[in-house]
Amino acid sequence: MSNRFSDLGINSNFQQSLSDLQISEPTDIQKKVIPVFLNNKQDLVALAKTGTGKTIAFGLPLLQLIDAEKNFIQALVLVPTRELGQQIYNNLMLFASNTPEISIAVICGGIPIKPQIDRLKSTTHIIVATPGRLTDLVKRDAVDIKNISYFILDEADEMVSALKEGLDSIIKVIPKKRRTLLFTATMSGAINQLINNYMSNNVINIEVDMSTLGHQGIDHQYVIVDPIEKLEVLLHFLNSKEGQRGIIFCKTKAAVNKLAKNLAINKFSSGAIHGSLTQGIRDRIMGQFREGYLDILIATDLAARGIDVKEITYVVNYHLPDTYEAYVHRSGRSARAGAKGLSLTILQKEEIKDISDFEKELGIVFKPFSKADSHSIEENNGLLWAKKIFKTRPNKNIKEEFRNKIKTVFHHLTKEELIEKLLANYLSQNDSKLLESKNK
Repeated sequence: MSNRFSDLGINSNFQQSLSDLQISEPTDIQKKVIPVFLNNKQDLVALAKTGTGKTIAFGLPLLQLIDAEKNFIQALVLVPTRELGQQIYNNLMLFASNTPEISIAVICGGIPIKPQIDRLKSTTHIIVATPGRLTDLVKRDAVDIKNISYFILDEADEMVSALKEGLDSIIKVIPKKRRTLLFTATMSGAINQLINNYMSNNVINIEVDMSTLGHQGIDHQYVIVDPIEKLEVLLHFLNSKEGQRGIIFCKTKAAVNKLAKNLAINKFSSGAIHGSLTQGIRDRIMGQFREGYLDILIATDLAARGIDVKEITYVVNYHLPDTYEAYVHRSGRSARAGAKGLSLTILQKEEIKDISDFEKELGIVFKPFSKADSHSIEENNGLLWAKKIFKTRPNKNIKEEFRNKIKTVFHHLTKEELIEKLLANYLSQNDSKLLESKNK
């Protein structure tokens, strides 16, 4: 199979765009999808995890097939979240940098609708959209998708569960005589039903290394904890990953908020996103995470869609996901673009029986993670205490007279003596197991 985009049928304009982006060799999914998209007329179903290069796989041939002389919408790319939609839109704009005559718009919720309505009054060839906002615009007669030739569903497994109503209403509007390309990380019953209901009988199926279902490079591990020690085990793990970047997944918004508060108290560089936050707050936190100002992101499943950060080295499932599809998407946030990654699942004893089901369904193997012992946990708690003191900002509002009295108490101590006394005070107050044994 070719290792050059030119051999796949990509023309010189788009080859130059890839060269500008320092992309030279196609991935497996790109090698398989691009020639089929360009040279066939059938519908296509591609099974591949996130991070394998799907946007290039459908984006390049789609751009190449657009007729820029026609001033109507020819293609619709439907995605589950605004974050993913914005990411795909940005990538398409980069791919089309040498073909400015192609007009692309992004239509997603969470931001004012009027600028989007105004944007659609101009010539548009491709729209990237979320189901809810697109349905709203269709009802307002603000967008015309009745003449599209290409309908692309990215991360379709998420849309057939959480966003099925919006997806169904859109499919009723677009022409039956169209070409549908569906990309999914898992082949669930709902996806099969979608394929049977809305795609042609002679659909082309493409699979990328189904033996591991896209988990290459990911080390899947689990640790069993008692409820009372769950947070401390997590904090110990996070301290061991200092300087690395990761995502922690929780099942509910309330759990995200609670965990985010605990990480903030312990001075971890972290932020949280979930569906109840305003889009502005979500965008700000996501920007800080992407740019490296935050090391840890705490998120719900849907809110984390569209995160494409190559430096993520670990994912923590603070709660076991309800579906196999969710686990695939969670773990796929790490080990992107050929890198290695760790997916750690924190379990309670009654959940261990579920691990074999995940292994069987997804074709992966979970290894036990060595849980920190009580001594290591106590030591980690002490380190967190010390970091809290170190990262505490001085209070400028303290009265100078009181500050001087405190200085008088400590002024004769050296730094080493002050540290010893602070540590002794911490140990006495926390009934710590860190005190050395006299018999040791």
